[in-house]
Amino acid sequence: MSAGDYPPGVPFSFEVRDRLPDRQGRTGIIHTPHGEIQTPAFIAVGTQATVKAVLPEAMRDLGAQAVLANAYHLYLQPGADIVDEAGGVGAFMNWPGPTFTDSGGFQVMSLGVGFKKVLSMDSSRVSDDDVIAEGKERLAHVDDDGVTFKSHLNGDRHRFTPEISMRVQNQLGADIIFAFDELTTLMNTRAYQEESLERTRLWAERCLAAHRELTAERADKPYQALFGVLQGAQYEDLRRKAARDLGSMEVSGQRFDGFGIGGALEKENLGTIVDWVSSELPEDRPRHLLGISEPDDFFAAIAAGADTFDCVQPSRVARNAALYTADGRFNVNTAANRRNFNPIDESCDCYTCAHYTRAYLHHLFKAREMVASTLATIHNERFTVRLVDDIRASIGAGEFDAFKTEFLGRFYRGAGSKA
Repeated sequence: MSAGDYPPGVPFSFEVRDRLPDRQGRTGIIHTPHGEIQTPAFIAVGTQATVKAVLPEAMRDLGAQAVLANAYHLYLQPGADIVDEAGGVGAFMNWPGPTFTDSGGFQVMSLGVGFKKVLSMDSSRVSDDDVIAEGKERLAHVDDDGVTFKSHLNGDRHRFTPEISMRVQNQLGADIIFAFDELTTLMNTRAYQEESLERTRLWAERCLAAHRELTAERADKPYQALFGVLQGAQYEDLRRKAARDLGSMEVSGQRFDGFGIGGALEKENLGTIVDWVSSELPEDRPRHLLGISEPDDFFAAIAAGADTFDCVQPSRVARNAALYTADGRFNVNTAANRRNFNPIDESCDCYTCAHYTRAYLHHLFKAREMVASTLATIHNERFTVRLVDDIRASIGAGEFDAFKTEFLGRFYRGAGSKA
């Protein structure tokens, strides 16, 4: 079934509201079984059914509309069957709103070649189809049927295919799930990018077929929207082909309910790549850009047509004492903050800024107190959620360009002045 097969309000749909003149950008509303997502929106990452160091209640209070959990990690621990028995990932983690899960493809491939949480975005390296991080063992091997990989936890061997990924995500029970795809790096050759793109296209067809069967099997569960994932690296023809292929794909009446824009890419080409695929994709379905959270990237991607985003960056840097402000990012561990009794950011309305000072955060990090990560993450997540909310409001008010100039001018000028 597709979103269009359901009557209004049940259970998944997307409506476009305001449009950015002469560009692909827009605002809208994603309707899910567990609530609405006003777009553009930042989707907080709760990898293992938790945003690290922060309670779901705090995420709700800071304005997060939805959270994204990781199928790979939850498959390994505690197991998708346990999450299913708990009532799905939202019930398991006590999150009442919309939820996403990714397919596990990014983690299988990135951890499998030793890059941990990120893949290289430097395309200047010599092209190579056996990419592996220096000093690491290859833990994942791809073939036309799927991927065999070793667990990063204990070395056990596992197998993911499109059908297994769909079943795992079906058990996890998120409102929005992603098709299984092969992730390449910018160091792979053009020939391998073409081969991989065709493999991902065939996997997408298998995901649609499996999703249809699983939806019918579990008719008592809320409908899960399935997003296809677009790869193609930095190549315009490959990106456009992926968008056309998946945008028009239909298997036994099942189509994709939205699309994820994936793959490693160079920062300076982000907006261009999003624009390529947005111009090819159907207008009536949402577009999710995977793994993006820097302010300039938000503005570029939203203008080019991206609707939602996810990234671990706000919480990860927070745990290392790096905090966002309207005047750029700074490290609260520096000596300058030891006796600074001001909030992290005078303009921030988060719980941390309302109750605690830079001096206190400095002390907590120096003392290695766990609550340091909690307070810092609350602030960074609020900063990121609010920024995208403000961009959405600026589109509605017809002030996107002015807001972009003002915000980025202050943020990067301030960041450049910090030690």
